[in-house]
Amino acid sequence: MADTVHSLSDRLHEVLVTFLTDGAGAAATTGLHDVVARATALGPDGTWLVAAGHASLGGLACVYGQKDQAVLHFDAAVAAGYNDCVALHAALIRPLHDDPRFRSLYQRMRVTQADLDEFLWLHQEMQITVQEAQAASVDDLGRLDTGVSLLPLAPLPTREPNTPGVLAARMELAAVQTAVRQAAVKAEFQRSAGNTSLGLIDDSWDDDRARRDARHADDLESRRLRAAQARAFVERPGAGTVLMPCPPLGSIVHPG
Repeated sequence: MADTVHSLSDRLHEVLVTFLTDGAGAAATTGLHDVVARATALGPDGTWLVAAGHASLGGLACVYGQKDQAVLHFDAAVAAGYNDCVALHAALIRPLHDDPRFRSLYQRMRVTQADLDEFLWLHQEMQITVQEAQAASVDDLGRLDTGVSLLPLAPLPTREPNTPGVLAARMELAAVQTAVRQAAVKAEFQRSAGNTSLGLIDDSWDDDRARRDARHADDLESRRLRAAQARAFVERPGAGTVLMPCPPLGSIVHPG
């Protein structure tokens, strides 16, 4: 079956989730190279996927301390339209800031104020998603009920971006959300199954407490859902849509 932007978007999402779940192994590197090659063949429609793939490969190179490779991949990403200046202020990337080649590619990027607002929101939401998952894990300790609580997630923005680089950042958030929810649901099913088994064999099982825990869990999930919905991205009225240079390197505080 011929590749499409949709099918390769799904493939990129799958690769990023695997990376977040299993770590920076050979599978992630191979998968990203595959996405870049197949997206390149799509022509202009696949350019943002090429940019996303190269940017992710640049991040992987930073994980391995391969600075030259990282710069090459980020340069290729920028050439394909990558402009997530917020991502390039993450702690993992900051060691590249003194490299003249990196400074040069950063200065080539352009962004609108509206897109910059969304970049900041997307990266903030990545951090919040992880923090919410950690908090939910702590809240679930000792629960005796057999219910399974999903991790409520903020909706992805649906505005038409001014630059295609926003699509790459949305893909990154979507992957974080998927990886975190998968881990949370897996832990929930394990807890639920364990409690079901114990409830059947343990004569001293506290059914009243289990019912209280279920009500408390439902209340927490409702509150988290309302909070996630309230965090939805809202475009600022009058936010600029004219391309401008990205904020100076080093001037952005990355949420992570």
